[in-house]
Amino acid sequence: MPAKKPAGTGKPEVGKAEAAKSEVGKPESRTALVRRARRINRELAEIYPYAHPELDFENPFQLVVATVLSAQTTDLRVNQTTPGLFAKYPTPEDLAAADPEEVEEILRPTGFFRAKTRSVIGLSKALVEEFGGEVPGRLEDLVKLPGVGRKTAFVVLGNAFGRPGITVDTHFQRLVRRWKWTEATEPDKIETAIGALFPKSEWTMLSHHVIFHGRRICHARKPACGACPIAPLCPAYGEGETDPEKAKKLLKYEKGGFPGQRLNPPQSYLDAGGRPAPPLGAG
Repeated sequence: MPAKKPAGTGKPEVGKAEAAKSEVGKPESRTALVRRARRINRELAEIYPYAHPELDFENPFQLVVATVLSAQTTDLRVNQTTPGLFAKYPTPEDLAAADPEEVEEILRPTGFFRAKTRSVIGLSKALVEEFGGEVPGRLEDLVKLPGVGRKTAFVVLGNAFGRPGITVDTHFQRLVRRWKWTEATEPDKIETAIGALFPKSEWTMLSHHVIFHGRRICHARKPACGACPIAPLCPAYGEGETDPEKAKKLLKYEKGGFPGQRLNPPQSYLDAGGRPAPPLGAG
C-alpha cells in the first residue's frame, strides 16, 4: 500500500472528490454513512497522530479553568494568560479567595474578562465548598459549576480523567455538517448523532482529530480543499480553494510551518515538526 502523502504536498484525488460531491443529493444508507464517517476518522488519525487538547494544563483544575477562559478567544491567548494566573492562584482555594479586580487584570487579554473572572472564582468556590477542592469526574457534577457547560465538561472528562466524550465546538459543528454526518444544528443533538456513529471509546480522540482538521485545513471561510488528504471522502469538496499550490498557502499551524497554540505542547507534536507558541509579549 503506497505511503499517504502529507497535507499540501500533492493534489488530492479530485475525480473521487467530485464524485463524492455529486452524491450529496442522493440518499446515503445508514451503513454507508457509518463506514464513511469511520474511514474519515481513521484517515484523520493518520494525518494527526499527535492530536491533543490545545490548552496547556497540568491538572484537572487548570484544565477546567483554561477551558472556561477559552470562550470567545483563542487557545493561544488562554495559554499565554494562564501561566500568570496559576502562578498567583495555583489551587481552587487560592482562586476562590482572590481579589476579583486582580484576577480581572490578569484575564484582561482573554476578553470578556469580568464575566470570566466571575466564572473562575465562582467555580473555584464551588469546588472548595462542594467537592473538597477537587474537580469532580462526573458530567452531572461538572455542569453545575459556574461557566461549565457540556462542552467544557467533556473536555475535562476526556482529557483529565480519560472518560470518553464528544467536544462539540465550532470547528466540530462545521466539519460534521460539511461531511453530512448530521444535519443537526444544536450541540446536544450533534453530540447524540455523532456519538451514534462511533464506538464510545473513540469519542475523545475523534473530537481532537476533527478539531485539529478544522483549525489547520478545513477552515470556516476558505477551506484548503486542494491540500486536504480526505478530499475524496468529502461531499463539500470545492467549497474552498482547490488549486493545490494556492491551498497549501492556507494551511495553518504545523501544517503550514507555523507555531502551534500551546506553549508546552506534547513531545509527539514537536516530533512531528510542530513548534511551541511564544509566551505573552514575545516577539
